Amino acid sequence: MSTYAIGDVQGCFDDLQNLLQKINFNKNYDTLWFVGDLVNRGPDSLACLRFIKSLKDGAVVVLGNHDLHLISVAHGYQALANGDTLIDILQADDRDELIEWLCQQPLLHHDSKLGFTMVHAGIAPQWNLSTAQTCAKQIEKILQSDQRHELLKHMYGNHPTCWHDDLQGIDRWRCIINFFTRMRFLNSAGCLEFGAKNHPDNNIHLLPWFEFKNRAMKKQNIIFGHWAAIRGLTNTPNVFALDTGCVWGDCLTALNLESLELFSVAAIAKH
Repeated sequence: MSTYAIGDVQGCFDDLQNLLQKINFNKNYDTLWFVGDLVNRGPDSLACLRFIKSLKDGAVVVLGNHDLHLISVAHGYQALANGDTLIDILQADDRDELIEWLCQQPLLHHDSKLGFTMVHAGIAPQWNLSTAQTCAKQIEKILQSDQRHELLKHMYGNHPTCWHDDLQGIDRWRCIINFFTRMRFLNSAGCLEFGAKNHPDNNIHLLPWFEFKNRAMKKQNIIFGHWAAIRGLTNTPNVFALDTGCVWGDCLTALNLESLELFSVAAIAKH
C-alpha cells in the first residue's frame, strides 16, 4: 500500500496512465493525491476527470486555478479563453455530475499520519496550519452551498493582494483563493505579486512564496503544483514542487509519500 502525490495533469490522460504504469499503481491498495489542475490545456480533460472521479476514496484532490475556471465557465460566469480545452467536458452527458464532483473537492488536504499538507499553489506565509485549514474550509463551504454563485460571480481579480485577518466578504474569499491557487511570488511584505510567472532567478526583487523568511509553516511538509517554471526544484526543505510541465512537453511526476522517491515519465507531446 503506497500513497503517491501527482503533479498537474491538465488533461494529459495518456501521460497519467504511463506514470501509473511506471509506479505499478494498484487501485485496490494504493492512494493517489492530485495537486490540482486536473484539466485544461491538455488533450483529454474529460477522460482525466472521469478516471480520477472513478477512483472514489482512492483519490485525494485539491482544486487548482484551472479546475475553478472550469467550474466558473460551466456555471456561466466566465467564457472559454484562448487555449482552453474544456469543450469535451462542457458537452459531455455527465457534465453536471462531473462539475458537482469538482465543487465538492477541497482547497487543502492535510494528513497528520503521513505528515503532509497538499495545496495547489501554496500557503500564505502568515497562515499556520490551523488558519490555512480554516480559510480553506470557509471557501469549500461556500462552493458547496447556494452561495456558490455569489463566489463565482466575483472570484476573478488580483485584489486584495495582502492578507489581513479582518478581511470580509468577497475580498476575503478572493484573497484566500488567490493564495491557494494562483500564488508564486511575494514581495517583501508577504503580499501577492501576479506579474511574474517565470523562474525565480529572473525576478531577483521578488521571493518565491516558500522562501519567505517568516513563513509560519516553515517546518511543515507541503506539496504543491502550479509552477512549472521551477521544474520541481524549491531548494527548500519540506516543500515539494510537483508541477514539472507535462502539458508543456516536459514530464509528469509522482512523489511516493512514504519513501520520498520521485518518479517521472516524459510527456508524450507538447500542447
